[in-house]
Amino acid sequence: MGMDGEEVPGAKELPYQPMKNQRQGGFRATYFIFAMMFLDNIGFVANMASMVLYFMYVMKFDLSGSATTTTNYLGATFILTLVGGFISDSYMTRLNTALVFGAIELMGYMLLIVQSHYQKLQPKPCAETESTCVHGSKALLFYTSICLVALGGGGIRGSIPALGADQFDQKDPKERKSLASFFNWFLLSITIGATLGVTFVVYVSTKVRWDIGFSISMCCAFLGLVFVALGKPFYRVRIPGDSPLLRVLEVLVVSVKNWRKELPSNSDELHEIRDRKAIRKGELIPHSVQFRFLDKAAIVPKGTDPQRWKVCTVTQVEEVKILARMMPILLSTILMNTCLAQLQTFSVQQGTLMDVNLGGFQVPPASIPVIPLVFMSLLIPVYEFMFVPLIRRITGHPNGITHLQRVGVGLVLSAISMGIAGLVEVKRKHELLHHNHKISLFWLSFHYAIFGIADMFTLVGLMEFFYSEAPVGMRSLSTSFSWMSLSIGYFLSSAFVGLINKVSRHLGKAPKGWLQGRDMNTNHVERFYWFLAILSVVNFVNYLFWANWYKYKNDDVAGDDEMLLRYGGRPNNGIDSFSTSLSFVSRPQGEFSSVVQEKGQEGERLEPKVESK
Repeated sequence: MGMDGEEVPGAKELPYQPMKNQRQGGFRATYFIFAMMFLDNIGFVANMASMVLYFMYVMKFDLSGSATTTTNYLGATFILTLVGGFISDSYMTRLNTALVFGAIELMGYMLLIVQSHYQKLQPKPCAETESTCVHGSKALLFYTSICLVALGGGGIRGSIPALGADQFDQKDPKERKSLASFFNWFLLSITIGATLGVTFVVYVSTKVRWDIGFSISMCCAFLGLVFVALGKPFYRVRIPGDSPLLRVLEVLVVSVKNWRKELPSNSDELHEIRDRKAIRKGELIPHSVQFRFLDKAAIVPKGTDPQRWKVCTVTQVEEVKILARMMPILLSTILMNTCLAQLQTFSVQQGTLMDVNLGGFQVPPASIPVIPLVFMSLLIPVYEFMFVPLIRRITGHPNGITHLQRVGVGLVLSAISMGIAGLVEVKRKHELLHHNHKISLFWLSFHYAIFGIADMFTLVGLMEFFYSEAPVGMRSLSTSFSWMSLSIGYFLSSAFVGLINKVSRHLGKAPKGWLQGRDMNTNHVERFYWFLAILSVVNFVNYLFWANWYKYKNDDVAGDDEMLLRYGGRPNNGIDSFSTSLSFVSRPQGEFSSVVQEKGQEGERLEPKVESK
């Protein structure tokens, strides 16, 4: 890294803009990102918690309609993180992507302010049999506003985590260790902002006026954009590369074209570019024996020079294999986010039927999520400064436990949370129907607190897992997978609500399903909670299988500096290319054998085959 005003030698060969001074990168740069996430989530999480009430009491949806609309809105927000991730990997820098989508989010807030302010733009009450009362131009304004907020919020979350993680060089042992800390502090900034949102902003929205609450959200989002823009001189900015989706599609197309061809017995005969320039652009990923069909994309065509869409490199094929290995992990975390959706819908609606008095103060039911947020705010520093150093001494792992172990802890806690939620609902209805007594709102704190701890483990574990394991050119898109898991979980919640209503109505021969109607006291939300708890236990068993099967990329990827040594380059000083990570999660042998077994015994250096042009 050069001194001020001096370009770093070779910087243009790397997938980053030239660095002109030593201020760029590291935690100094991430402070602006933390400030942005703190401010943006004041409004974003407040709306996550209170939108179900806005839909129910202002837009006149029924119980299941408001819950379904909320989960669809949140699901759309998080699925759109893929759009932000894709654009920031392919066409725009991560910073510019966040700024553009931030402006879109502001436009959505403006429309929400207008509709919530003028009653003539809001629907009038309608018949009990209708699930929604919003139609025509009012519906157009309503759906346009929430779609813009969803698109903007999703785009921001698809680009910002990777922008922050880019400030740490994974080839440097110290910075690689700091990367895990970054994701913990990233979650803490979200949590503190969310805490302020679900207390102050939710109170203003539900007890004062909705338009004022949305105005506060918009102002905070605007200030967040200002902060992240001010950090531009301090960022290491990655230059967008080839479209990750096109690279994946190319491998799939070429492998299908070559399906009749036989693979060579020696994997060194597969196509790879090993020159110094190619290595400096990113990773050179060694061949692995999983998903052998994809290797057919790297079969060198006879009699012609290698060309795109006719042959792919081994590294390109391995990138697709990495994504394929990630998919079972991603799918195994979806159900946990379906459980999370209940805390933002039915649990909030439960709170409206409970005693909300705390001394002389009335607590808005939508502010109940402050309980897990407070737990998370306290536990994240404890996890970072006490738990990780202690466990690190036992395991030898730099992060204390592996990413997948961290995710697994969260999955177990989410199942426990749903079980307790069902018990609390049974008690609430029993006290109300038999003794005409409303239990305290803070009975909900038990399952909220447990789920907050679960979220601390799982969300950070997933984000770090997807960023660290992803190919260099797909890190924004891959980091968005953790948000995509949230999205699919929300959509699955909507599907479950409809399915449970239909099945319970027909099998139980009841006039309505467990979750139908506007009277929660005659519904059976507790049965739905227990249904999710049982599914969560089954899902955890499924997750254990895939976590045991998964092979970390660090076992396969030779570091850039080792490759430069082998192919005539010069390594960076102080970088150790050998990973000493230990894992509680065992890795099967055989076809998933480590790269050491594939290349030879430890200490034996096999000469690579250099392709002639």
